[in-house]
Amino acid sequence: MDISFNAIDNSLTSDQFARVSQILYRACGISLGPGKEELVKARLVKRLRFLNLHNFDQYIEFVNSGKSAQELKIMTDALTTNKTSFFREEQHFHFLKDHVIDVVAKTTQKLRIWSAGCSSGEEPYSIAMHLQENISNSYSWDNKILATDISPTVLNKAKNGIYTEESLRDVPVSLHSKYFRRMGTEFDIQYQVMDNIRNMIKFAILNLIGPWPMSGPFDVIFCRNVMIYFDKPTRQKLVSRYYSLLKPGGYLFVGHSESLTGTATQFKYIQPAVYMKEQI
Repeated sequence: MDISFNAIDNSLTSDQFARVSQILYRACGISLGPGKEELVKARLVKRLRFLNLHNFDQYIEFVNSGKSAQELKIMTDALTTNKTSFFREEQHFHFLKDHVIDVVAKTTQKLRIWSAGCSSGEEPYSIAMHLQENISNSYSWDNKILATDISPTVLNKAKNGIYTEESLRDVPVSLHSKYFRRMGTEFDIQYQVMDNIRNMIKFAILNLIGPWPMSGPFDVIFCRNVMIYFDKPTRQKLVSRYYSLLKPGGYLFVGHSESLTGTATQFKYIQPAVYMKEQI
């Protein structure tokens, strides 16, 4: 009897971890720091089993060989961190109303917002609901939200807009029936985002260190809890590219665990995690 399929050495040496880290860095700029060894092992050992490989040396050789261009995408997808939630870091939403929506309401009544690293969609849907709630005549506005992520898996979930009851714990109850349609059974309750909200958003796959097909300009760019996975040179390049795509007077929102301190930038600091491209 052939038992080779199950004979897997799932140990991950420091050298193997370093080689996986290098592959990921070249692919998407994400830098895996110390302490991520267990995450890498847990997420990639499933690929070893699926491919009937016996150890991480064989897997790394397979990815590097180019025999399957798809495997590099699968590996990148598996190692991308996708934790998110609705209305995360609510201070940004208060700022969005007071300093963006209320200002634009006096002029163009047109908004362009980019959610960079949108994961499974909670962030762009939160933005869309927030616009609907805080623009009294939203039907007459021209609002569009671009939502991008490198992971096809989470992006498909985002496009479907279907979430568990637990996922909606941070959504005000008053918005549940207004913007979500209940579906499933009483033992498996799910909620799907209403079409009018989903239609405000364009979802697209995008590698942040690759070419950007969009030309902007944007009023606001959300890039929250994303740049912590990049090294300083990559962050520097990203911040510069974000600056070029913002309108004068536009804002960049980063995560509250992030900062542009120590980064050479033309952005003006406004408050924690909020930066502005100054008016010309």
